[in-house]
This record gives sequence, C-alpha cells and structure tokens, in this order.
Amino acid sequence: MPHEPPGSGNGVDLLELRVLDGPNRFFTRPAVKIEFSGEEPGAASQVAASAALAVRRLHVALGMPAPRVSYRRSVDERRALIAFAWRRRTISQAIGAAAARLALGRSDESRELRVLQATALGPLPSMPRPRIPVVAVTGTNGKSTTTRLIAHVAASQGLQVGMTNSDGIEIRGTVVERGDWTGFGGAARVLGDHGLDLAVLETARGGILLRGIGYAANDVGVVTNISADHLGLQGIDTLDELAEVKATVVRITRPRGWAVLNGEDPRVWAMRRETRAGWFAFSLDPAARAVDEALEAGGRACVLDRGWIVLRRADGPSQRVAQADELPLALGGLARHNLANALAATAAGDALGWNAGAIADGLRTFGADAAGNPGRLNLFARGDTRVVIDFAHNEAGLRGLLEVARGLTRDGGRVLLALGTAGDRSDEMLRSLGEIAGAGADEVVIAEKPHYLRGRDLEEMNGILRDGVAVGGYSGSVDAFSGEVGALAELVSRAGNGDVAALMCHAERDDVFDWLAREGFDPMDAAAIGAGARPAPRAPR
Repeated sequence: MPHEPPGSGNGVDLLELRVLDGPNRFFTRPAVKIEFSGEEPGAASQVAASAALAVRRLHVALGMPAPRVSYRRSVDERRALIAFAWRRRTISQAIGAAAARLALGRSDESRELRVLQATALGPLPSMPRPRIPVVAVTGTNGKSTTTRLIAHVAASQGLQVGMTNSDGIEIRGTVVERGDWTGFGGAARVLGDHGLDLAVLETARGGILLRGIGYAANDVGVVTNISADHLGLQGIDTLDELAEVKATVVRITRPRGWAVLNGEDPRVWAMRRETRAGWFAFSLDPAARAVDEALEAGGRACVLDRGWIVLRRADGPSQRVAQADELPLALGGLARHNLANALAATAAGDALGWNAGAIADGLRTFGADAAGNPGRLNLFARGDTRVVIDFAHNEAGLRGLLEVARGLTRDGGRVLLALGTAGDRSDEMLRSLGEIAGAGADEVVIAEKPHYLRGRDLEEMNGILRDGVAVGGYSGSVDAFSGEVGALAELVSRAGNGDVAALMCHAERDDVFDWLAREGFDPMDAAAIGAGARPAPRAPR
C-alpha cells in the first residue's frame, strides 16, 4: 500500500458496509456494498477505487477468484461506493471490511490477511428458489393496486395465491402478517408456504437497497412507473438511480418470462434492454412507439383502444378483454392511473397464460369498495358531500387524487384537500407537493402526521408545505391539524353540497374509516361513478 493512502487525512470515512442477501442494484446475485463519504468532491471516489483494488488483491491472496467490482458515485461526488458479488457470506463481509480499512489507511495488508486466513467461509446464499410462478411488481406509483389486482384475478379463477404488499402478507385470502412486507422477508414467507399456485410480490425500493430481492428469479416482472419519491435517501438521489434499483426486478425475470413495462415512461421502457425476458408493453396510448417496438421484437402489448382493454401479439390477432367503463377501479374513467394499473395487471395475466375471459371477470369485480383495495381511492358520501381517501404520497399520486376529486364535484362544487406526507421527503418534494395542492385545490389544510416525522421538525415541515401552496396560487390561510382524522373532520365541517374532501392518508387509515362510518358516510358504489355515483347501502351490523 502507498505510504499515504487516498483516504488518509482528507475527510473521507466509511459510510456503510452492507451485505445484500439477494439480487440487487449491482448484481443478480448477493453482493457486498462498501460506501464512502468525503468532505471534498472526488475524494470518496479515490478511496473507493483503492478499495476496489484491495478487494481484488485480497481475494487473490486468499486463493479465491478476483470478483468483478461495480462502482457508483453520487451526483455531488461526495459519496462513492463499490460492490462485489459473494459466494460465502462471512468471508466476503470480512474482505469488504478489510478493503475499507486498507483504502482508508487504517491497516496494512499483511495484518488483514492474517485475520482473513483465520476467518470461516460462512454460509452460502439462502434465497428461495421458487417452485411456483412468481409475479414481481415494482414502480413508484400503483404497486399495491396492481399487486392486489393481479392476486384478485388469480384468486377469482380458483388459484391459491400468496401476496405481499405494503399492508402485509396475505395467504389464500387471509392476512397472516400486518405491516410493510415488500422486502426480503415477505417474499421468503410466501415462497416458504406449500400448496400455493402463485406468488404476487410487491417489491419496494427500500427492500432492494437494504437487503436485495428475496428470491433468485421471477416469471413476470411488472414496472408501473418511475417518478420522484424517496430521493435523497439510502444513496438514491436521481430518477435514473431510482430506475436502476427498480430494474432489478426485470433483470432477474426468466428468459422464458415477460417484462411488463410502462411504454409511456421512458425510464421504464428503457429497462427492456436490461432483461432477457420477452417485452410486454402497456400503454393508455395505443399508438405509443413502445407498443410497436414490443411487437416488432416478437413481444406483446396491452393498450386502451377506443374504450377497450386490448391485448396485441406479434404472432396473432388483437383481442378485446374488457371495456374500461366496466371496471370499478377506473371510477367511470376519472382514475386514468388506475386504468394503467389495469393494463399492467391484464398484461401480467396474459403473460401467465390466463384466458381473456377470466382476466375480464377479475377486472370487473375488483376495487368496488375499500375492502378490496384499502387506502387507494376509496370513496364515501353523505348526502351531496363526498370524501376521497387515498395513499397519495408523492407528486404523481397527489395529481391523480386531485384529478379524481375534481371529477367528483357536482354543480360547481369545490375540492378541499388535507395535505400531508411523511417527513423523510426532501424540501424540494415537500414544496412541490404544496405547489400542486395550491394549484389544484380550492381549500387546503395540513394533516400533520406526528408519528411519521422521521427526524423532521414539524413546524419547519409545515412551513415548507405552506410556501409551496402559496407558489401554487392559493392565497388563503393553511391551517394545520394534528392527525388525519382531525384534518378530515375539519374539511367535512367546511364542505357544502357538491364539494369533495380529499385526504392524503398514510398513518390513520382504519381510524379514518371508523370516523366516516360514525359520521354517517357510506361507501360509494364505484361502478356507478360514471352514472351519478350514489352511495351504496350500508351493510347491516
């Protein structure tokens, strides 16, 4: 090693050493990630390069093949990382730690080799190898709805389904674990259950970054979209970096499987170049270039064409599946983003070999009430006042919520919005959410989420949201209320005939539903939205 290593005395330090137990951003195999941070731009990159050399040298000195090393650096060049695939967990983690110390000038090679030679090799990777077909669903928006819809269509045909999403793990229609199970552990739980016919696994960025995907391969990989969310967290600062993480799902799709990709999102459609699977484009625009590209490559497409969901194949005629206005989750055409989710689910079903009639039956019976898709565009009414509850957690989600709310107003009614999100969003995103709210709502309040501040100061966060609301053109006062129930109660008290109260709901969903029931709000018949949307009768208690 040089007398003065690149990391010595220049403010560079080890930011993270992480073992990834499944396919990840860097490799389709388990990997070790070593990340450095430095005060001066470029300094961390020098240390990372030194660490990469050390990783290779240590492997060779131990009689192991030198691994391929993957390298990344942040946009501000103050962070840099390397990653290498591992075959034995313990020794590979130890090599990573030793390489970091060597690169930072905190040890010497002879000392590290003595320790490594006495280190056990450790276990082999323990990823489940699925015995049943697996559909993996990822993206920024629409993951949970698409996952639930695919599982519903499968179950409506009599298949035994295991599903994971951000609400929990569901086996054969029964919730067996509550909470966010969109990572490694949720996949292991479903794939470890015997007697299932299909696994439908929502796969979130956090799980991929923190541990990797929890299985070796899937049969269908679905990517809904890529939009700004969670940027600035876990080393992901740009949309291109986020797309790289999400693309892990299609990189591990089997060659005989299908990559179901949003043909209207350039970052998603570009993922076709990273998969060995067939290309299956979905698009609300039947003339989208991606549709032609998929068919020209021998693939398939699912499009919305003159009000119909239509399947197209390179080797056969087009096939109509269902009319869009028959789908409860489309809310009479108001929820175009849900139509995109329906296209993705239809494509996934076709990729699995399901017939169009069975897919259509499932589409027509999903999303008619909150029970089928809780927290996603759930509609309630009391008299002429309507309420929309939605998980909207980023710019794209909020735009969709406001679009639906505006479409539900009657006789010149207003849109009243309870604005709020978790604290682990950047200042830029918070300000953007406020701007969208200020431009799209007639009245805005803040729904504070005290248990989701995640290190932020509440008043500072409210201030950023208010600044954005003002930029959006809203000139009224923006009052803040503690909790989602309190904010919704305030909106309802202000609402008049024909108005719609919309809540960005993340923390108190069950409490919100209970409050609405106590206040005399009934679930709306989603299938009747296009025909006037009268409240459905309340079920007997």
